[in-house]
Order: sequence, then structure tokens, then C-alpha cells
Amino acid sequence: MSGYQARFKVWRGDVDGGGLEDYRVEVNEGEVVLDIIHRLQATQAPDLAVRWNCKAGKCGSCSAEVDGRPRLMCMTRMSVFDRTETITVTPLRAFPVVRDLVTDVGFNYRKAREVPAFVPPAGLGPGEYRMMQEDVDRSQEFRKCIECFLCQDTCHVVRDHEENKTAFAGPRFLMRVAELDTHPLDAAADTGLDRERAAQEVHGLGYCNITKCCTEVCPEGIKITDNALIPLKERAVDRKYDPLVWLGSKIRRRGAGG
Repeated sequence: MSGYQARFKVWRGDVDGGGLEDYRVEVNEGEVVLDIIHRLQATQAPDLAVRWNCKAGKCGSCSAEVDGRPRLMCMTRMSVFDRTETITVTPLRAFPVVRDLVTDVGFNYRKAREVPAFVPPAGLGPGEYRMMQEDVDRSQEFRKCIECFLCQDTCHVVRDHEENKTAFAGPRFLMRVAELDTHPLDAAADTGLDRERAAQEVHGLGYCNITKCCTEVCPEGIKITDNALIPLKERAVDRKYDPLVWLGSKIRRRGAGG
């Protein structure tokens, strides 16, 4: 692809408001959207705010919406767009704007702190843990997350309903709950923590209606819905409505009261 002039619309503004501004920017062979944003900074808009770090699809910093789709700008090649189209770049819609393409993603860090950490089993020291390889593989998929928060941004429960943020952790952190809930060495239950119940009552698992939009935008290809959210829902429902579990809870309460 030889060089050409691409048409861009880039959102400029801050917490008080803003709008799309038109630019023509040179594009060279092999470049990605982040390259163009950097050239725009260097040649026409030196005050353009954009967050980035590794430019290798591993830090998750350069998240934005390109033509309305949550993407990593460093992993979105210009070759996927027609030369004649106008490419629109806007900040993540689900989070408050700081300036231009930079948003305040503090919501996600607050939700991360609400998920209780892994509880190591009693009596085992460092280096003494043993797990089956399939358990390692399942956990490893979820640990590929680079915390770009694209799944959080595209989830309509967060994106379209600001009021849900207090009660809903979002797919990234429900995935973390699912990882811990299936970890064979997690001893949270021994401390009285029921991760499946917490998923429902604290982290808002019931808000998720498994549209798979989070999976579709994940740059790491994690099957968030199929491998984390749906199985977590199934386990939580089984536990809540299993008649034997219900009967057992009744017997325990009666014994405590007797």
C-alpha cells in the first residue's frame, strides 16, 4: 500500500464538552491507527491527548473507539479501511472523558478491589502447590487479560446505563471471579466466602445477558462469555436453586436456633 492522505474525524474536548474535528493525515504502508494519531500530534495537533505505552498490543493503554467499535489503536491496521472512507476515532464511551481520547477508567480499578483475592490453602508453602494441567490451562486463558477494558466499554450494561455501575462489576471482573471460583487451590470457602453467591449479590452477575459483545472485542481472544460468564452463571444458579443445598441450609439454621 503506497502512501496516501486519509480523512479522519477525531474527538477533541474535555469534561465540559467537545466534538469531532476533521483532519487529513498521511498514511504509509504497514501503519496502524496509533501511527496516524501520532503523526497527527506531530504535524497538526500537538495538544491532542492520547494514552499509549507499548504499541505492541500488550499494555492495553491505547483503547479507543474506531468507527464506533472498541479497539486497540496499535492493533488496528489502516489496511482494513477503504482509502476513500473517513475514519472516526473517539474516546471510550463508557467512561468519563479527561481530554480528547483519554478517559478516566478508575471505575475498573475500584471494581478490581471489590473482588476478594486468591486465598491460599492452609498448610502449603511456596512451591508446594500442585495442580492438574487442565486447571492451569483454564486459569491461564483468563490471565491473558491485558486490562484494556474494551470488554467493559462495549458491555451495554455499563455502556448504556450509568446507574448500573454501582451494582455491576462488568465482564472483566466477573471473569476474575470465575477464575478464582474454579481454581482448585482457592480456599476462600474455608474463610466463609462464597464466591458464587458474591457473584450474584455483590458483583451483579444477573445483569449479564450473555450477548457475547465482550468476547467479540477482546484483543487476546479470551472466550469471556463461553468459558467464564456462562459457567459461572450455571454454578451460581445450581447452588441457589439446588433443593439439597436449600434443605441443608434449613437444617443448619434450625440446628443453630435449637
